[in-house]
Amino acid sequence: MKNKKIREIILGKALDPMKSETRHSMALVAFLAWVGLGADGLSSSAYGPEETFKALGAHTHLGLYMAVATAITVFIIALAYNQVIELFPTGGGGYRVATKLVGPYMGLISGCALVLDYVLTIAISIASGVDALASFLPLGFQPYKLWAEAFFIGLLIVMNLRGLKEAIQILLPIFIGFVITHLILIVYGVYAHSENLPGLIPGTIEETVNLADGIGWAGVAGMLLLAYSQGGGTYTGLEAVSNNINLLAEPRVRTGKMTMLYMALSLAFTAGGIIMLYLLWDAKHVPGETLNASTFKSIIDYANPGSPLLNQVLLAVVLAFEAGLLFVAANTGFLGGPSVLANMASDSWVPHKFRYLSTRLVTQNGILVMGLAALAILFWTGGSVTLLVVLYSISVFLTFAISLLGLVLYWARNRNKGTAWLRRLALSFVGFAICAGILAILLIERFMEGGWATAVIIGAIAGMCVLVRRHYRETKSAIHSVDEVFASQPFGPNREAVEPNPDDQTAVFIVGTSRGGGLHALLWVQRMFPGHFKNFIFINARTVDSHAYGGEGALEQMRSDAETTLEYFVDFCHSHNMASSSYLGFGTDAVDEVTRMCEEISNEFPNAIFFTSKLIFATDNWFTRALHNQASLAVQRRLHLEGLQMVILPMKV
Repeated sequence: MKNKKIREIILGKALDPMKSETRHSMALVAFLAWVGLGADGLSSSAYGPEETFKALGAHTHLGLYMAVATAITVFIIALAYNQVIELFPTGGGGYRVATKLVGPYMGLISGCALVLDYVLTIAISIASGVDALASFLPLGFQPYKLWAEAFFIGLLIVMNLRGLKEAIQILLPIFIGFVITHLILIVYGVYAHSENLPGLIPGTIEETVNLADGIGWAGVAGMLLLAYSQGGGTYTGLEAVSNNINLLAEPRVRTGKMTMLYMALSLAFTAGGIIMLYLLWDAKHVPGETLNASTFKSIIDYANPGSPLLNQVLLAVVLAFEAGLLFVAANTGFLGGPSVLANMASDSWVPHKFRYLSTRLVTQNGILVMGLAALAILFWTGGSVTLLVVLYSISVFLTFAISLLGLVLYWARNRNKGTAWLRRLALSFVGFAICAGILAILLIERFMEGGWATAVIIGAIAGMCVLVRRHYRETKSAIHSVDEVFASQPFGPNREAVEPNPDDQTAVFIVGTSRGGGLHALLWVQRMFPGHFKNFIFINARTVDSHAYGGEGALEQMRSDAETTLEYFVDFCHSHNMASSSYLGFGTDAVDEVTRMCEEISNEFPNAIFFTSKLIFATDNWFTRALHNQASLAVQRRLHLEGLQMVILPMKV
């Protein structure tokens, strides 16, 4: 009881998963979705444009092309992903697109890349945020940055375990502060150099021609492509809406498109605007400072709103909001990563426990895995943003390329009149060409600088997923064989219901979705205790997981399936003139819900003994134990502590 109280203080009180208002309260309107999901993309303006500008070296005049290309690319990818929202309104994004439109194994690669993407979202956002904070702190703070990053990740883990909206609402003022301060700086920074703007385009073209005379147009193109691809981190986060559309308020497709519009406009303006500021203000790297910090400092000093101390305070406020937004963006990893894992768990690529929700209706296992993986990568890379950007960009553009290839294949196959298929095919192909091109350049140019690590990590995750799915398939096939054996059990001639007598000896069977497992337990009890039990009660506690919130009507469908299974057992007993009834419960923790139901039944039927089946594998090891929740043993222990008798019946598979 004491542990439960401490848990409630830290994480909040449990929510009822079956109440319609609970789903409504979790759903995000477009504005909150922009904050919770769009922060990932918008925050990339803190490191993406800087990596692009640094890649240009001394040829900073090329920054104008980069600013325009960045803004255009944002809108192309955003428009392409609007199609994903339309085609897959229950979520899943890149993983679901690749699985359905390209194939399950390409879906697996996309899913693994997405999981790594969201882990890196957390790592790079926290690392960049601490870098921004460190920009106005003494250089002596630098050795402590890594531990500060670990602290902030731990803080975000706790916030997300409390629940979705709570985390977003706490971070909302930071998001708004970033938008306002950066809007003012970009507009004023460009306005302050307005007299240079008319000559900017002709001057840039002239310098580009002069550069081409020296290194050739191929050299110029190569330089532009490398800088363009190096800034690939700028476009990260645009897929977040399609991945998490199941979190949005109804109508989901419309809400998703509005969120995507907010994201595209804000990111194109901010990222393109910051590159323009670098160009106009002749940004230079200063030790211990980000390029944003040194540029913003120049703008504030030029505006000179007050004393030097006030200028420092204003710069600190701007960088604090930038760091804060990066922490908001890190939160996107805790929203998107568990969602991808839950979708992969539905297809049995990862352990099914990644679908389970906590008492606060968040995918607790996914949140913990994302947070711990981000910590591991941070300590491995030493918090180096440059290295993290390489890892990040490759994983992101691998997902982008596979998803957009899926859209190209979809519209090539579905050339129906009235669907504007040609326009959508062209848009998808352009997006695919851009993303595949960036991916190829990054792999070639940055393979030895971290690109190899991305390939190894994705390959290792995919290999584990194949082993997990193979085990689940073999187990499912074995259970199906058991179901087929017991499917031939004949119903008796009786058609009348037989009500249980609470005073009689009662056998209570805890059953799941397998009819064979339930009949196996029933027939085993009858064989071992002939004529002893008069009542036969069946209970089923369904786990309300992330899949149950996958779309409108999903909860109702789950209830209907469970009721049908229980009716089968009750009808079977009635047909043989055996007193029987059933009980159905729902909760985020099957063990808690089963225990609660068993305690209630024992009060109504004091002579009850509880039975359930447990899968017994020929080879039992850590792998099988990790993939199966061992719920029957946990329930037995809980019931024994309450003084109730429970027998576990082995079912070999």
